Amino acid sequence: MEKSKLIIVEGPQGTGKSTLANGLRSTMASTYLHSLSGHKDKTQTGLQLSIEMYDIEMDYLRNLKRISMNHVYDRIFTSEEVYARLGFKEYSFTDEYKRYCEELNRLAFDIYYLNLYLGDPKLYEQRLNNRGEHHKYQAFSGESSMRQEEMYGIVANELKQYDNINVFNIKTDISPIVTLDEVRKLIRVKE
Repeated sequence: MEKSKLIIVEGPQGTGKSTLANGLRSTMASTYLHSLSGHKDKTQTGLQLSIEMYDIEMDYLRNLKRISMNHVYDRIFTSEEVYARLGFKEYSFTDEYKRYCEELNRLAFDIYYLNLYLGDPKLYEQRLNNRGEHHKYQAFSGESSMRQEEMYGIVANELKQYDNINVFNIKTDISPIVTLDEVRKLIRVKE
């Protein structure tokens, strides 16, 4: 029997994470979409909140091993690590990040980590200005998105050490339909 898929879609704002996650959910049988956008609290209280939230989420995933269902995550604990490393949080998340990476690697799923990026600060500005979106607790700029892009790339490379996590860096400067088709081939989605 084929294992269920756990697909994590990550990357800076404006790369098409939600579009891709929703596309995967609509085109894959038995798929549940999770959206973990984090919280605004940058303090130690925020750290405790993050730990509690991700502990519960990891327990949830461990308990799903008997259910044949795919899961798509629009962000997960790796975003918390990226924002902490970039100084947007007043705490370090690295110890928890490492623990969650180990736990993720042990889950009974085929795991795919999709790191989306644009590679051009003007594209970030254009996409977000067109939609009128701005991050809730951080000033947006193309330069900030490029710093995030770089850090997400570092985190994606770190995840390559885990044998049960398939990591793909995907440039999303093309149409969402082309990106969705490309991803479906990478993760071997049956028609």
